This record gives sequence, C-alpha cells and structure tokens, in this order.
Amino acid sequence: MKHIKRKDNESPFVIKKLNWKYHHIGIPSKESLPGEKYLPHLKLYVSGFKTSPFGIEWMRFEDDCPILELIKTTPHIAFEVDDLDKELHENDFEIISKPSTPSKGVRVAMIKHDGAPIELIEWSLKK
Repeated sequence: MKHIKRKDNESPFVIKKLNWKYHHIGIPSKESLPGEKYLPHLKLYVSGFKTSPFGIEWMRFEDDCPILELIKTTPHIAFEVDDLDKELHENDFEIISKPSTPSKGVRVAMIKHDGAPIELIEWSLKK
C-alpha cells in the first residue's frame, strides 16, 4: 500500500475510505499479568482485553510459540473488516500470516506496513 498523505484532523485511510473499525492494540509482554488466559493451541497468554476501555490486549508468549517473531516483539493494531479475503486481495498488502481461525467465529490475518504488524479480523458470528 502506498503512502497517502492526510491532514492532522483526518482519520487514517483504512478507517475513512475502507471502513475498517478499530478493535484492539496487542502489546507483547514478558511479565505474567493478572487474569491471563492461556491459549494452548497458540502457546500464548492474553490479558486485559475484556477489561480495557481502550482495547488494550497484553500478550505473553511461550518460548516455543509458533507465532512470527515480529508479532512477539512489536505491538500490533487490529481492525475489524467485513470481508477478510476481499481486503487481502484488493489491496497491495504484505501478508505475513495467512488467514486462520484462532477461535470459533473469527478469521484473522496479519499484514505488515512500514515494519509494523497489523491484524485484520473478520467475524462470522457478530458479537
């Protein structure tokens, strides 16, 4: 995706033009945090998402977690999209993690832009 200039008071292109919706920011952590939930199939712990009014999700990874190193070491932002396949095929994104189903009713993929990981989420079951 090429760089698009915007004014200080404008929303990012993906919100303004593509109608993506902010979902959360995932922040890697090395510390065990209260209320962690373990996801054994991903070998990671998550916490904070259900209680953060800002959509902050802390992630702590097992040493042998199969997730890409970039995601384990760099915070990512996640957006909800209506059609994951359409977004991936109609836009010039560097896909770093192909679509997968980490839990029932959700499909995700990771892209990279300017060195930052970005998660795209499609819900088959609306919340």
